[in-house]
Amino acid sequence: MEFASASINAKIKELGDWRGATLARAREIIHQADPEIVEEWKWAKATSPGVPVWSHNGIVCTGETYKNVVKMTFAKGVQLKDPSRLFNSNLEGNVRRAIDIHQGEKINEAALKDLIRAAVALNLAARTKGRPKTESRPKPRRAGGKRTH
Repeated sequence: MEFASASINAKIKELGDWRGATLARAREIIHQADPEIVEEWKWAKATSPGVPVWSHNGIVCTGETYKNVVKMTFAKGVQLKDPSRLFNSNLEGNVRRAIDIHQGEKINEAALKDLIRAAVALNLAARTKGRPKTESRPKPRRAGGKRTH
């Protein structure tokens, strides 16, 4: 996690422009929405330095930067309600949805926090789905009155 946080800090500093400031602000909002979120740095390879990723029981979103946009991609965005219509990119996909933030655009912080919280809730719900329900029945007894283990 320290490597990821340091990598994100370095990316923000390296950008040094509105994209760095936007990524830094989005990061703050993400942490405000879910203080337990984990920062990761994924998909680094020879042709790409990697991407900031925020996870809580699975990927919540990524923070990619391009020449003209900061893109926040939600891994399960198609399953999230977006009443404020923040999603404005990847709208035709079957799984992901993204928010493209352009220079000069203000982030709707309340709506973004709602999306982050909804994505975390979706990840947590998927974690518990499929688990057998535990029952509070006593364990069966063997003949002689001793419990089996």
